[in-house]
Amino acid sequence: MQYMLMIYGDESAMPKASKESMNQMSAAYAAYTQALQKAGVMVAGDRLHHSTDAATVRMNNGKAKVLNGPYAESKEQLAGHYVIEANDLDAALAWAAKCPGAQHGVLEVRPIVKMSN
Repeated sequence: MQYMLMIYGDESAMPKASKESMNQMSAAYAAYTQALQKAGVMVAGDRLHHSTDAATVRMNNGKAKVLNGPYAESKEQLAGHYVIEANDLDAALAWAAKCPGAQHGVLEVRPIVKMSN
């Protein structure tokens, strides 16, 4: 079964981080990604632009209303994701616990419902 690991963190902390800290974080994510690939469980994964670059679409009386920026104000923003193949939720949670994002933010793990073609 496929699971999405959604990485949430406080993006306002990033500009305050030292270059050394950012380099360590990048290296940790590179190692984590490599471990997922080596284990053969990685399906996809990407980092996202800041939430200030987001747009939100909501339908109102049949017309699309587009809002710039994030829809909700929150302490943590969606920063990136991985899609992995795992035998069960426990295995997906074990991979999530190893993600560098779990050290400084929150990981949400959800099973993916495959749409039939």
